[in-house]
Amino acid sequence: MNENQIATLCKALGDENRVKIIQLLTKGELCACHILEAFNITQPTLSHHMKILSECNLVNGRKDGKWMHYSVNYKTFSEFQIAIDDICKSKIEGPAGSKKCCCGDKK
Repeated sequence: MNENQIATLCKALGDENRVKIIQLLTKGELCACHILEAFNITQPTLSHHMKILSECNLVNGRKDGKWMHYSVNYKTFSEFQIAIDDICKSKIEGPAGSKKCCCGDKK
């Protein structure tokens, strides 16, 4: 996962409603109408949130007649977790090939 993908996922998860949607979907696939019932938002607003979550592959959408059903894309979350773990691991271990910088501090 590259830096752009990581940033896109962070932006998508930077909205409280989208985090709550993901939390709802961890219980299983839900129809958009059932997701909407859990929020005090309009259907177009929910569609906007679902579009963002779908475009970055955090959720999967499945059309069933006139209704959309959504579920968590755990593959993307797993890749995201690995990427975040890699960032944290590099911070803990320090940069490879540490050397002195111009100010005399070790980097």
